Amino acid sequence: MSARRSEQHRDWLSVIRQDLDALEPSRFSGLACCSGAAVRRTPELLQDHRQAFAQDADRILHSKAYSRYIDKTQVFSLVDNDHITHRVLHVQIVSRIARTIGRFLGLNEDLIEAIALGHDIGHPPFGHEGERILSTLCRQHGLGSFQHNIQSIQFLERFERKGAGWNLTLQVQDGILCHDGEVPARYLRPDRAKDFAAHDREMLAKQRDPGLQLVPMTLEGCVVRLADTIAYIGRDIEDAIELRLIGREEIPERCVALLGASNGAIVYSLVTDLLAASRPVRRAAGDDAASDCLGFSEEVGQALQQLKGFNYQRIYTNPAFKPDFAKIHRCYEQLFAHYLEKVATMGSAEGAGFPGSMAPVYRAAHSPAAQVRDYLAGMTDAFFLRQAAALGCEVPERICLPQ
Repeated sequence: MSARRSEQHRDWLSVIRQDLDALEPSRFSGLACCSGAAVRRTPELLQDHRQAFAQDADRILHSKAYSRYIDKTQVFSLVDNDHITHRVLHVQIVSRIARTIGRFLGLNEDLIEAIALGHDIGHPPFGHEGERILSTLCRQHGLGSFQHNIQSIQFLERFERKGAGWNLTLQVQDGILCHDGEVPARYLRPDRAKDFAAHDREMLAKQRDPGLQLVPMTLEGCVVRLADTIAYIGRDIEDAIELRLIGREEIPERCVALLGASNGAIVYSLVTDLLAASRPVRRAAGDDAASDCLGFSEEVGQALQQLKGFNYQRIYTNPAFKPDFAKIHRCYEQLFAHYLEKVATMGSAEGAGFPGSMAPVYRAAHSPAAQVRDYLAGMTDAFFLRQAAALGCEVPERICLPQ
Protein backbone atom coordinates (compact mmCIF):
# COMPACT_ATOMS: atom_id res chain seq x y z
CA MET A 1 0.00 0.00 0.00
CA SER A 2 1.39 3.39 -0.96
CA ALA A 3 2.11 5.97 1.74
CA ARG A 4 -0.49 8.30 0.21
CA ARG A 5 -3.20 5.63 0.20
CA SER A 6 -2.32 4.64 3.75
CA GLU A 7 -2.63 8.27 4.86
CA GLN A 8 -6.02 8.55 3.13
CA HIS A 9 -7.24 5.46 4.95
CA ARG A 10 -6.07 6.88 8.29
CA ASP A 11 -7.84 10.15 7.60
CA TRP A 12 -11.07 8.36 6.67
CA LEU A 13 -10.95 6.15 9.77
CA SER A 14 -10.19 9.14 11.95
CA VAL A 15 -13.30 10.90 10.68
CA ILE A 16 -15.39 7.84 11.55
CA ARG A 17 -13.89 7.70 15.04
CA GLN A 18 -14.77 11.35 15.55
CA ASP A 19 -18.30 10.63 14.35
CA LEU A 20 -18.59 7.73 16.79
CA ASP A 21 -17.39 9.92 19.64
CA ALA A 22 -19.88 12.63 18.68
CA LEU A 23 -22.79 10.16 18.60
CA GLU A 24 -22.18 8.73 22.06
CA PRO A 25 -23.89 11.49 24.09
CA SER A 26 -27.13 10.85 22.19
CA ARG A 27 -26.80 7.04 22.37
CA PHE A 28 -25.74 6.68 25.98
CA SER A 29 -27.26 7.54 29.32
CA GLY A 30 -26.40 11.04 30.48
CA LEU A 31 -24.52 9.33 33.34
CA ALA A 32 -22.30 7.25 31.05
CA CYS A 33 -18.61 8.02 30.53
CA CYS A 34 -18.23 8.90 26.86
CA SER A 35 -15.04 8.08 24.97
CA GLY A 36 -14.32 11.75 24.44
CA ALA A 37 -13.88 12.13 28.21
CA ALA A 38 -10.96 9.66 28.32
CA VAL A 39 -7.83 11.04 29.96
CA ARG A 40 -4.30 9.61 29.66
CA ARG A 41 -1.43 10.47 31.96
CA THR A 42 0.80 11.05 28.94
CA PRO A 43 -0.98 12.57 25.90
CA GLU A 44 -0.45 10.57 22.72
CA LEU A 45 0.26 12.51 19.55
CA LEU A 46 -0.54 9.64 17.19
CA GLN A 47 -4.33 9.29 17.21
CA ASP A 48 -5.58 5.76 16.65
CA HIS A 49 -8.74 5.09 14.63
CA ARG A 50 -10.11 3.16 17.62
CA GLN A 51 -11.97 5.00 20.34
CA ALA A 52 -9.97 5.51 23.52
CA PHE A 53 -11.47 2.81 25.74
CA ALA A 54 -11.59 0.29 22.89
CA GLN A 55 -7.89 0.92 22.40
CA ASP A 56 -7.30 0.25 26.10
CA ALA A 57 -9.21 -3.03 25.88
CA ASP A 58 -7.00 -4.11 22.97
CA ARG A 59 -3.83 -3.11 24.80
CA ILE A 60 -4.84 -5.23 27.80
CA LEU A 61 -5.97 -8.16 25.65
CA HIS A 62 -2.66 -8.25 23.79
CA SER A 63 -0.48 -7.79 26.87
CA LYS A 64 1.80 -10.57 28.09
CA ALA A 65 0.15 -10.39 31.49
CA TYR A 66 -3.23 -11.22 29.91
CA SER A 67 -1.71 -14.29 28.25
CA ARG A 68 -0.73 -15.59 31.68
CA TYR A 69 -4.36 -15.61 32.86
CA ILE A 70 -4.59 -19.01 31.15
CA ASP A 71 -2.96 -20.87 34.06
CA LYS A 72 -3.86 -18.84 37.12
CA THR A 73 -5.95 -20.25 39.94
CA GLN A 74 -9.44 -18.85 40.43
CA VAL A 75 -10.47 -20.72 43.60
CA PHE A 76 -9.34 -24.33 43.33
CA SER A 77 -5.62 -25.03 42.94
CA LEU A 78 -3.73 -28.12 41.88
CA VAL A 79 -6.76 -29.95 40.48
CA ASP A 80 -6.60 -31.93 37.25
CA ASN A 81 -10.13 -31.26 36.09
CA ASP A 82 -10.72 -29.36 32.86
CA HIS A 83 -14.15 -28.16 33.98
CA ILE A 84 -12.88 -26.12 36.93
CA THR A 85 -12.80 -22.35 36.43
CA HIS A 86 -9.44 -20.70 35.87
CA ARG A 87 -8.81 -16.98 36.09
CA VAL A 88 -9.02 -16.49 32.31
CA LEU A 89 -12.57 -17.87 32.18
CA HIS A 90 -13.67 -15.82 35.17
CA VAL A 91 -12.43 -12.62 33.51
CA GLN A 92 -14.28 -13.44 30.30
CA ILE A 93 -17.48 -14.15 32.22
CA VAL A 94 -17.17 -10.86 34.13
CA SER A 95 -16.70 -9.03 30.85
CA ARG A 96 -19.73 -10.65 29.27
CA ILE A 97 -22.04 -10.05 32.25
CA ALA A 98 -20.84 -6.47 32.69
CA ARG A 99 -21.28 -5.61 29.02
CA THR A 100 -24.84 -6.97 29.09
CA ILE A 101 -25.63 -4.77 32.08
CA GLY A 102 -23.98 -1.79 30.42
CA ARG A 103 -25.93 -2.23 27.20
CA PHE A 104 -29.29 -2.30 28.97
CA LEU A 105 -28.43 0.73 31.11
CA GLY A 106 -27.00 2.81 28.27
CA LEU A 107 -23.39 2.79 29.49
CA ASN A 108 -20.07 2.62 27.63
CA GLU A 109 -19.36 -1.04 26.81
CA ASP A 110 -15.80 -0.34 25.64
CA LEU A 111 -14.88 1.12 29.03
CA ILE A 112 -16.63 -1.76 30.77
CA GLU A 113 -14.75 -4.33 28.70
CA ALA A 114 -11.36 -2.75 29.29
CA ILE A 115 -11.87 -2.67 33.08
CA ALA A 116 -13.21 -6.23 33.12
CA LEU A 117 -10.34 -7.66 31.07
CA GLY A 118 -7.72 -6.04 33.28
CA HIS A 119 -9.29 -6.27 36.72
CA ASP A 120 -7.58 -9.48 37.91
CA ILE A 121 -4.34 -9.28 35.92
CA GLY A 122 -2.31 -8.76 39.11
CA HIS A 123 -3.26 -12.05 40.76
CA PRO A 124 -0.20 -14.14 41.69
CA PRO A 125 0.06 -17.94 41.41
CA PHE A 126 -2.48 -19.90 43.49
CA GLY A 127 -5.15 -17.25 43.83
CA HIS A 128 -6.00 -15.54 47.09
CA GLU A 129 -3.87 -17.94 49.12
CA GLY A 130 -0.87 -17.04 46.97
CA GLU A 131 -1.79 -13.38 47.47
CA ARG A 132 -1.66 -13.80 51.25
CA ILE A 133 1.69 -15.61 51.11
CA LEU A 134 3.26 -13.05 48.79
CA SER A 135 1.86 -10.22 50.91
CA THR A 136 3.69 -11.59 53.96
CA LEU A 137 6.96 -11.75 52.03
CA CYS A 138 6.47 -8.23 50.65
CA ARG A 139 5.93 -6.80 54.13
CA GLN A 140 9.04 -8.62 55.39
CA HIS A 141 11.04 -6.87 52.66
CA GLY A 142 9.66 -3.38 53.28
CA LEU A 143 7.24 -3.26 50.34
CA GLY A 144 3.97 -3.06 52.19
CA SER A 145 1.12 -5.48 51.61
CA PHE A 146 0.57 -7.18 48.28
CA GLN A 147 -2.87 -6.50 46.79
CA HIS A 148 -3.83 -7.88 43.41
CA ASN A 149 -5.74 -4.77 42.33
CA ILE A 150 -2.70 -2.55 42.97
CA GLN A 151 -0.51 -5.13 41.25
CA SER A 152 -2.82 -5.05 38.22
CA ILE A 153 -2.01 -1.35 37.79
CA GLN A 154 1.67 -2.12 38.45
CA PHE A 155 1.75 -4.71 35.65
CA LEU A 156 -0.16 -2.69 33.09
CA GLU A 157 1.49 0.69 33.75
CA ARG A 158 5.00 -0.09 35.03
CA PHE A 159 5.94 -3.64 34.04
CA GLU A 160 4.50 -4.35 30.58
CA ARG A 161 6.64 -3.47 27.57
CA LYS A 162 9.80 -3.89 29.67
CA GLY A 163 8.66 -1.20 32.07
CA ALA A 164 7.24 1.36 29.64
CA GLY A 165 3.63 0.37 30.40
CA TRP A 166 0.51 0.90 28.29
CA ASN A 167 -0.47 4.46 29.26
CA LEU A 168 -4.06 3.38 29.95
CA THR A 169 -6.75 5.96 30.55
CA LEU A 170 -7.53 7.19 34.04
CA GLN A 171 -11.04 5.74 33.88
CA VAL A 172 -9.76 2.23 33.11
CA GLN A 173 -7.03 2.33 35.74
CA ASP A 174 -9.51 3.61 38.32
CA GLY A 175 -12.00 0.83 37.54
CA ILE A 176 -9.30 -1.81 37.91
CA LEU A 177 -8.01 -0.36 41.18
CA CYS A 178 -11.50 -0.01 42.69
CA HIS A 179 -13.01 -3.32 41.54
CA ASP A 180 -12.65 -5.31 44.75
CA GLY A 181 -14.17 -5.17 48.23
CA GLU A 182 -17.63 -5.59 49.62
CA VAL A 183 -20.22 -3.04 48.52
CA PRO A 184 -20.67 -0.93 51.69
CA ALA A 185 -24.37 -0.31 51.08
CA ARG A 186 -27.22 -1.61 48.93
CA TYR A 187 -26.33 0.82 46.16
CA LEU A 188 -22.94 1.67 44.72
CA ARG A 189 -22.45 5.34 43.77
CA PRO A 190 -19.46 6.46 41.70
CA ASP A 191 -16.97 8.91 43.17
CA ARG A 192 -16.70 11.15 40.12
CA ALA A 193 -14.34 13.83 41.44
CA LYS A 194 -11.06 12.16 40.46
CA ASP A 195 -8.00 13.01 38.40
CA PHE A 196 -4.62 11.30 38.17
CA ALA A 197 -3.44 13.06 41.34
CA ALA A 198 -6.43 11.63 43.25
CA HIS A 199 -5.83 8.22 41.65
CA ASP A 200 -2.22 8.23 42.85
CA ARG A 201 -3.32 9.24 46.37
CA GLU A 202 -5.82 6.38 46.44
CA MET A 203 -3.11 3.94 45.35
CA LEU A 204 -0.91 5.05 48.25
CA ALA A 205 -3.77 5.04 50.76
CA LYS A 206 -4.85 1.56 49.70
CA GLN A 207 -1.26 0.35 49.98
CA ARG A 208 -1.13 1.62 53.57
CA ASP A 209 -4.60 0.34 54.48
CA PRO A 210 -5.71 -2.79 52.56
CA GLY A 211 -9.14 -2.53 54.18
CA LEU A 212 -9.79 0.91 52.71
CA GLN A 213 -12.96 0.95 50.62
CA LEU A 214 -12.48 2.60 47.23
CA VAL A 215 -15.33 3.46 44.87
CA PRO A 216 -14.95 3.69 41.06
CA MET A 217 -15.24 7.09 39.43
CA THR A 218 -17.65 5.87 36.72
CA LEU A 219 -20.83 3.87 36.63
CA GLU A 220 -19.01 1.57 34.20
CA GLY A 221 -16.48 0.80 36.93
CA CYS A 222 -19.34 0.16 39.35
CA VAL A 223 -20.87 -2.27 36.85
CA VAL A 224 -17.65 -4.32 36.70
CA ARG A 225 -17.38 -4.40 40.48
CA LEU A 226 -20.91 -5.81 40.80
CA ALA A 227 -20.49 -8.12 37.80
CA ASP A 228 -17.39 -9.60 39.44
CA THR A 229 -19.53 -10.90 42.29
CA ILE A 230 -22.29 -12.07 39.95
CA ALA A 231 -19.70 -13.97 37.90
CA TYR A 232 -18.05 -15.89 40.73
CA ILE A 233 -20.82 -16.53 43.27
CA GLY A 234 -22.69 -19.24 41.35
CA ARG A 235 -19.71 -20.46 39.35
CA ASP A 236 -17.78 -21.27 42.53
CA ILE A 237 -20.76 -23.33 43.69
CA GLU A 238 -20.75 -25.27 40.41
CA ASP A 239 -17.01 -25.93 40.77
CA ALA A 240 -17.48 -27.11 44.37
CA ILE A 241 -20.25 -29.46 43.27
CA GLU A 242 -18.02 -30.75 40.46
CA LEU A 243 -15.33 -31.50 43.05
CA ARG A 244 -17.91 -33.08 45.40
CA LEU A 245 -17.23 -30.59 48.16
CA ILE A 246 -20.91 -29.75 48.50
CA GLY A 247 -24.24 -30.96 47.18
CA ARG A 248 -26.70 -28.74 45.36
CA GLU A 249 -29.31 -29.55 48.01
CA GLU A 250 -27.14 -27.77 50.61
CA ILE A 251 -27.60 -24.32 49.08
CA PRO A 252 -29.73 -22.26 51.52
CA GLU A 253 -33.44 -22.56 50.73
CA ARG A 254 -34.05 -18.81 50.76
CA CYS A 255 -31.26 -18.29 48.23
CA VAL A 256 -32.65 -21.02 46.00
CA ALA A 257 -36.14 -19.51 46.19
CA LEU A 258 -34.94 -16.03 45.17
CA LEU A 259 -31.91 -16.74 43.00
CA GLY A 260 -32.07 -20.36 41.87
CA ALA A 261 -29.91 -23.42 42.45
CA SER A 262 -27.62 -23.35 39.39
CA ASN A 263 -25.04 -20.89 38.16
CA GLY A 264 -27.13 -19.98 35.14
CA ALA A 265 -30.19 -19.26 37.25
CA ILE A 266 -28.20 -17.28 39.81
CA VAL A 267 -26.54 -15.10 37.16
CA TYR A 268 -29.86 -14.49 35.40
CA SER A 269 -31.66 -13.61 38.65
CA LEU A 270 -28.96 -11.23 39.84
CA VAL A 271 -28.56 -9.46 36.50
CA THR A 272 -32.31 -9.11 36.04
CA ASP A 273 -32.77 -7.70 39.54
CA LEU A 274 -29.82 -5.31 39.12
CA LEU A 275 -31.23 -3.97 35.87
CA ALA A 276 -34.69 -3.51 37.36
CA ALA A 277 -33.37 -1.80 40.51
CA SER A 278 -31.06 0.44 38.47
CA ARG A 279 -33.36 1.23 35.55
CA PRO A 280 -33.45 5.03 36.14
CA VAL A 281 -29.83 5.13 34.91
CA ARG A 282 -30.82 4.48 31.31
CA ARG A 283 -32.85 7.66 30.84
CA ALA A 284 -31.02 9.85 33.34
CA ALA A 285 -29.56 13.24 32.53
CA GLY A 286 -25.97 14.01 33.34
CA ASP A 287 -26.93 16.05 36.42
CA ASP A 288 -29.40 13.47 37.80
CA ALA A 289 -27.61 12.69 41.07
CA ALA A 290 -30.53 10.64 42.40
CA SER A 291 -30.17 8.12 39.55
CA ASP A 292 -26.37 7.99 39.70
CA CYS A 293 -26.11 4.59 41.38
CA LEU A 294 -26.38 0.84 40.82
CA GLY A 295 -27.62 -1.91 43.11
CA PHE A 296 -29.97 -4.76 43.86
CA SER A 297 -33.40 -4.81 45.43
CA GLU A 298 -33.34 -5.20 49.19
CA GLU A 299 -34.65 -8.78 49.11
CA VAL A 300 -32.22 -10.00 46.45
CA GLY A 301 -29.33 -8.10 48.04
CA GLN A 302 -29.95 -9.92 51.33
CA ALA A 303 -30.10 -13.27 49.55
CA LEU A 304 -26.81 -12.51 47.81
CA GLN A 305 -25.16 -11.72 51.14
CA GLN A 306 -26.46 -14.99 52.57
CA LEU A 307 -25.11 -16.89 49.56
CA LYS A 308 -21.70 -15.23 50.01
CA GLY A 309 -21.67 -16.41 53.62
CA PHE A 310 -22.52 -19.92 52.48
CA ASN A 311 -19.66 -19.89 49.97
CA TYR A 312 -17.14 -18.67 52.54
CA GLN A 313 -18.13 -21.31 55.06
CA ARG A 314 -18.63 -24.29 52.78
CA ILE A 315 -16.18 -23.58 49.93
CA TYR A 316 -13.45 -21.00 50.53
CA THR A 317 -12.59 -22.15 54.08
CA ASN A 318 -13.66 -25.77 53.72
CA PRO A 319 -10.94 -28.00 55.26
CA ALA A 320 -12.14 -30.93 53.11
CA PHE A 321 -10.32 -29.47 50.14
CA LYS A 322 -7.10 -27.69 50.87
CA PRO A 323 -4.03 -28.29 48.71
CA ASP A 324 -0.69 -28.40 50.47
CA PHE A 325 -0.28 -24.66 50.92
CA ALA A 326 2.50 -25.25 53.45
CA LYS A 327 4.65 -26.52 50.57
CA ILE A 328 3.53 -23.64 48.34
CA HIS A 329 4.46 -21.21 51.12
CA ARG A 330 7.96 -22.68 51.35
CA CYS A 331 8.28 -22.53 47.55
CA TYR A 332 7.35 -18.84 47.63
CA GLU A 333 9.95 -18.17 50.32
CA GLN A 334 12.73 -20.00 48.52
CA LEU A 335 11.93 -18.48 45.13
CA PHE A 336 11.81 -14.98 46.63
CA ALA A 337 15.20 -15.47 48.27
CA HIS A 338 16.69 -16.96 45.09
CA TYR A 339 15.56 -14.15 42.82
CA LEU A 340 16.50 -11.49 45.34
CA GLU A 341 20.05 -12.83 45.28
CA LYS A 342 19.95 -12.98 41.49
CA VAL A 343 18.92 -9.30 41.23
CA ALA A 344 21.65 -8.30 43.67
CA THR A 345 24.23 -10.27 41.67
CA MET A 346 23.19 -8.92 38.28
CA GLY A 347 22.72 -5.34 39.44
CA SER A 348 22.07 -3.16 36.42
CA ALA A 349 23.96 -5.38 33.98
CA GLU A 350 22.25 -6.23 30.72
CA GLY A 351 21.48 -9.86 30.09
CA ALA A 352 18.91 -12.35 28.97
CA GLY A 353 16.06 -13.24 31.26
CA PHE A 354 15.00 -11.73 34.57
CA PRO A 355 15.85 -9.02 35.50
CA GLY A 356 18.08 -8.12 32.58
CA SER A 357 15.20 -8.20 30.10
CA MET A 358 13.64 -5.16 31.77
CA ALA A 359 14.53 -1.64 30.63
CA PRO A 360 16.96 0.39 32.76
CA VAL A 361 14.17 2.84 33.63
CA TYR A 362 12.23 0.01 35.28
CA ARG A 363 15.20 -1.31 37.24
CA ALA A 364 16.13 2.19 38.38
CA ALA A 365 12.62 2.81 39.72
CA HIS A 366 12.20 -0.52 41.53
CA SER A 367 14.10 -1.96 44.44
CA PRO A 368 15.40 -5.54 44.12
CA ALA A 369 12.54 -6.77 46.32
CA ALA A 370 9.97 -4.95 44.15
CA GLN A 371 11.44 -6.54 41.04
CA VAL A 372 11.15 -9.99 42.63
CA ARG A 373 7.57 -9.25 43.68
CA ASP A 374 6.65 -8.38 40.10
CA TYR A 375 8.35 -11.45 38.68
CA LEU A 376 6.75 -13.88 41.13
CA ALA A 377 3.32 -12.29 40.83
CA GLY A 378 3.43 -12.63 37.06
CA MET A 379 4.10 -16.36 37.07
CA THR A 380 1.47 -18.90 36.10
CA ASP A 381 0.84 -21.73 38.54
CA ALA A 382 2.68 -24.27 36.37
CA PHE A 383 5.71 -22.02 35.76
CA PHE A 384 5.93 -21.29 39.49
CA LEU A 385 6.03 -25.01 40.29
CA ARG A 386 8.63 -25.69 37.58
CA GLN A 387 10.87 -22.93 38.89
CA ALA A 388 10.47 -24.15 42.46
CA ALA A 389 11.26 -27.74 41.49
CA ALA A 390 14.36 -26.58 39.60
CA LEU A 391 15.58 -25.01 42.86
CA GLY A 392 15.06 -28.29 44.67
CA CYS A 393 11.90 -27.23 46.49
CA GLU A 394 9.42 -29.90 47.50
CA VAL A 395 6.41 -29.05 45.34
CA PRO A 396 2.83 -30.23 45.96
CA GLU A 397 1.28 -32.76 43.62
CA ARG A 398 -1.79 -32.08 41.52
CA ILE A 399 -4.93 -33.88 42.58
CA CYS A 400 -6.56 -36.11 39.96
CA LEU A 401 -10.34 -36.22 40.24
CA PRO A 402 -12.89 -37.92 37.96
CA GLN A 403 -14.49 -35.72 35.31
